[in-house]
Amino acid sequence: MVKIISREEAAKLIKDNDTVALSGFGLACVNEETIIGVEERFLKEQHPINLTVMHASALGDRRNKGMSHWGHEQLIKRWIGGIALASPGLAKLIEEDKCEAYNLPQGVITQLYREIAAKRPGVITKIGLGTFVDPRIEGAKMSPSTKEDYVQVVNFQNEEWLYYPSFPINVGLIRGTVADENGNLTLDKEGLHMEVLPIAQAAKNSGGIVIAQVENIAKAGSLNPKDVRVPGILIDYIVVSSPENHYQTENTQYNPAFSGEIKVPISEVEPLELDERKVIARRCAAELKPNTVLNLGVGIPVNVSTVAAEEGVSEQLTLTTEAGSVGGVPAGLADFGHAYNNEAIVDHHAQFDYYDGGGLDLTVLGLAQTDENGNVNVSKFGTRVAGCGGFINISQTAKKLVFAGTFTAGGLKTEVKDGRLVILNEGKAKKFIKNVQQITFSGDYASKTGQEVIYVTERAVFKLEEGKLVLIEVAPGIDLEKDILGQMDFKPVIAKNLKEMDSGIFEEKWGKLSEYINNNK
Repeated sequence: MVKIISREEAAKLIKDNDTVALSGFGLACVNEETIIGVEERFLKEQHPINLTVMHASALGDRRNKGMSHWGHEQLIKRWIGGIALASPGLAKLIEEDKCEAYNLPQGVITQLYREIAAKRPGVITKIGLGTFVDPRIEGAKMSPSTKEDYVQVVNFQNEEWLYYPSFPINVGLIRGTVADENGNLTLDKEGLHMEVLPIAQAAKNSGGIVIAQVENIAKAGSLNPKDVRVPGILIDYIVVSSPENHYQTENTQYNPAFSGEIKVPISEVEPLELDERKVIARRCAAELKPNTVLNLGVGIPVNVSTVAAEEGVSEQLTLTTEAGSVGGVPAGLADFGHAYNNEAIVDHHAQFDYYDGGGLDLTVLGLAQTDENGNVNVSKFGTRVAGCGGFINISQTAKKLVFAGTFTAGGLKTEVKDGRLVILNEGKAKKFIKNVQQITFSGDYASKTGQEVIYVTERAVFKLEEGKLVLIEVAPGIDLEKDILGQMDFKPVIAKNLKEMDSGIFEEKWGKLSEYINNNK
């Protein structure tokens, strides 16, 4: 039988210099009890120290849960992760250069666990080529003390690939809902499945241990084997959680609609206020085709699904999240990654297999810093470390890519009226700059692969052509020189057939999205 222990006992099982892999997305599948136990032990005994910590996605609640507990100097020696933004304590550690830090694409990390489990040499993929992850640019290094080269360029069958080598994992920290006395683990109440199985396999086959957090213990042999997501042979220890340390999402204790236990009625969608954000979402939605398989980033991109609902074309879309949900209605930022009324929930790593192979017809992602070569930065600003998350996987492989965001930031105020856009107060910060600080998306790589890329703002639309940003549309009511070129640090190529954006998307009622979709066949 598996051993049931306290979080204090779990913390003592983690030794100095261990490599620890953690499952999680926000707070989904996060072993919060053991994480807290490790922090308590470190503050009391100054052990464990010099941990190498590995997690694929955001792991925290953007406040003090999750990896923020481990934001202590000397506790972590090296971070290998997808996102730091959700864990302010961890992000601060990296920003102050108090640990080594490698920011890898989210999907690559999820897939690396399987390579470690199978004792294969590592992940060989094109994901990351041309971005800051490429060793010829920054090699995924996010802090000055990060010196050792990890990512490698290899040539296979006369093509360039990136190689992410395998390494042993000493401890796997995972979470489920119920475990029986033999350690068999279910995920019944989890809204996401994450990569709990490959982490457990990787740790065990590395000669390490697996500690799982659960809500309840069941009698041996009482669980339906079809419900068991991690078999007991892979789990060494169980920690039973208290409710406050077992949140389903970043902000929700438990919602049965996220875990597929019930289907909830989705009330009529509240129409978005007519402002620059709605204008952007409408223009992005105009790129949809019939039966589109779609991924939407946080912020303005999520509004595309709301616009589709307002226009009565939701049945033309299948919305997915990188965390594993397929179909249904994606939840908002507080519960990001989850969805109401899923049609399916697949494992984290399996979703990225689909994404990486070009499964997405379209993705709409956030637009932050952008330069004349079409590069986009969403991962690092000044010393602030956000992390790339799944952005690189998704942006490099979707058949069509749309970046969405306001033209400037910091105080921008507009008025949308009578089919025109009026700038009332310009934003203080320019987004279209000469060179982005960090290349999270490579315009050059996209041009070489022939990917269709569009950049949508409230006043202008650009297209990536031959490695250059080309202005193709201008909003009605906007002065080209003053409101566009005057707010950029470079002059884009201007299309010979420069068009005016559809004035209908600046009206209170639009009603043309179905027509656009049919024309995009």
